[in-house]
Amino acid sequence: MTRKAFVIGHPINHSRSPLIHGDWLSEHQIDGSYTAIDVAPVELPQFFDRLRSGEFAGGNVTIPHKEAVFALCDSVDPLARSIGAVNTLVVDDNRVHGTNTDYLGFLGNLDALAPGWSDNLPQAIVLGAGGAARAVLVALASRGIGTVHLLNRTLPNAQKLVAEIPGPFQTHEMSAFARLAPGAGLVVNTTSIGMHGTRFDDLDLSLLPKTALVTDIVYTPQLTPLLADAQALGLKTVDGLGMLLHQAVPGFEAWFGVRPTVTAALRARIEATLEH
Repeated sequence: MTRKAFVIGHPINHSRSPLIHGDWLSEHQIDGSYTAIDVAPVELPQFFDRLRSGEFAGGNVTIPHKEAVFALCDSVDPLARSIGAVNTLVVDDNRVHGTNTDYLGFLGNLDALAPGWSDNLPQAIVLGAGGAARAVLVALASRGIGTVHLLNRTLPNAQKLVAEIPGPFQTHEMSAFARLAPGAGLVVNTTSIGMHGTRFDDLDLSLLPKTALVTDIVYTPQLTPLLADAQALGLKTVDGLGMLLHQAVPGFEAWFGVRPTVTAALRARIEATLEH
């Protein structure tokens, strides 16, 4: 029987997930499908009824549903609970289980493209305190980073986030970057700044150590203004596409029974679809 999986969001046309999973289905010659489904927020409960009927093996969840599906799942694993968001659903015996693989995607991307990045890393800076920051904070805490400085334009939002997630976190307004940069070995942008030509104001990357790594979870465009500025200064950079690729691995394995590999060829195929 054909096993079916999906990605839901609203809108959803931008998603590259069908290309990624379609590539793996072909590679492993699996009788399965993976489709993008536009589900409006008001339609989520009805969609979960379809899940419990056994129509799908599971699927991915993207904007704006990652927090909303949390309450609709029959069970949520501790990791997703600590992150406060679900991005992967697995259906078993008419029950929907929620998990979050974004933190695995974040770590897998950096491990692949900047091996050893977390070794003896005393301080890191995370920009933004939205939903994506949650997974990044949990990931950094799992690697034993000394101190993670969370910078956000609205300080109370950062403070609220840190209060909900245990870890070596300190909160600051964005203006603290200049003071903190000289001691930071890693900078992570978890905001949407970088899309549509937007860029940070007054973020002086030249204050970072020459050995610092700068990474961005935005992958359209692949080379964001932040990464371009970092490269111009000779800093190591990692773009956000790999996070998308690596976070897809655990879900595919759960739905189709095979653990796929993120290859250079797959990355190149997805890169070819992105705006440059």
